Amino acid sequence: MDVTGSIALVTGANRGIGRRFVDELLARGAAKVYATSRRPEQVEISDPRVVALRLDLLDSRSVADAAAAATDVTLLVNNAGIATGTNLLADDLDMMRLELDTHVFGTLGVIRAFAPILASNGGGAIVNILSVLSWSAYDGANAYAVAKAAEWNMTNGLRLELAGQKTLVQGVHLGSADTDMMADYDVPKIDPAEVARASLDGVESGAIEVLVDDASRYVKASLAADPAQFYAQALAD
Repeated sequence: MDVTGSIALVTGANRGIGRRFVDELLARGAAKVYATSRRPEQVEISDPRVVALRLDLLDSRSVADAAAAATDVTLLVNNAGIATGTNLLADDLDMMRLELDTHVFGTLGVIRAFAPILASNGGGAIVNILSVLSWSAYDGANAYAVAKAAEWNMTNGLRLELAGQKTLVQGVHLGSADTDMMADYDVPKIDPAEVARASLDGVESGAIEVLVDDASRYVKASLAADPAQFYAQALAD
């Protein structure tokens, strides 16, 4: 897929990785970018090709309204998400449900709304921003890891279901990016612009999976080995 001339919709576009996607899409010659947010007034519009729309993953009416307004979309970037900092045993189960509702059911709701639009416009592509925690766990963010693991395999399933309409479904994995959501975590972080660049390079080459950084490549490679070695290192750290 050629990003030049595409019409994209980016969720969570008011900041962080989503905002960098908008910038990179414009730099690559996208014809229009729908920049969505729960608060569209927070979307920075510095180019006439940007259209701000309200879209809240947990509000099905807002998703339907966005789909009705953006019937020309050829590239959907599912970036919006949350991080509650919730663990599995002692923390609030409602926070865990919120992670799942957002990353799995919320993202799926957006895809179900836009898949017919992509089909009518030739197939296009869907990008799902995932995480190194799709394949591992982190004490202090285990609910997020559960949700991202589910979203990863949801991405794989959707790839099969949408193949018939020629829609590329790409999963993007990274460790940590320097965003507001990660501000409280003292871990190595990459520039969020790197995520957008790597993903769109992959869209243009037809890549179904993009590993953005060393952390995602290391954890993905570890899946072929005995998990005892990986978690022994994690516990030692």
